[in-house]
Amino acid sequence: MAELRTEEEQLEALKNWWKENGRSLVIGVVVAVSGVLGWQGWQAYNERQATEASWLYQNLVEAVVTELDENSDPQLQTIFHLANQLKENHSKSTYSQYAALLLARVAVQTQDYSQALAELNWVIERTSEDDLKTVASLRKARVLMSMNQVDQAASLLSGITPGSFAALYYELLGDVAFRQGDLNAAARAYDQALAAAQNMPNQPVIQMKRDELGSEAG
Repeated sequence: MAELRTEEEQLEALKNWWKENGRSLVIGVVVAVSGVLGWQGWQAYNERQATEASWLYQNLVEAVVTELDENSDPQLQTIFHLANQLKENHSKSTYSQYAALLLARVAVQTQDYSQALAELNWVIERTSEDDLKTVASLRKARVLMSMNQVDQAASLLSGITPGSFAALYYELLGDVAFRQGDLNAAARAYDQALAAAQNMPNQPVIQMKRDELGSEAG
């Protein structure tokens, strides 16, 4: 009888516990399951977004090569369409920032320098990658020079840490100094560019610029 009462007491205690805690337990399980399913859904969504962005960018690069590099009469609609899709639908993706760089290149090639600046500023304002910001800033300085805004280009360059882009940076610095009429500063910048450009494709161009200044400058 003692065992029976004990079992009855245990059963009654279990019923009372369930009345007090059962609802919370069920809710907790539902929330936990929903959280797992929600996280899996979020991961799947992100994977789909990343795949779509990658596909769009690959097609964009192919369009740039086909139309801008190989076609004497380029049709730019496809380039604009793909790049703007990336910028609008995947604005937080690095692919969208590379797309803006390509749009800036298109704008420079068509001499639409204001649009080129707008695309480069879009990258500079959004990217969290130092190298990408440096590339966009160096290209912006070159566009400013094409617009004869040499002082603005010099101001921009003064705020850039060149890092692994030292050859490009000092070449631009030399170009700016040359345009400003400071041939000694231009020579020093080209010397720094040459030191950083060993075995790089732009080394002969930098050397030519330096040679034109003569041995007395520097």
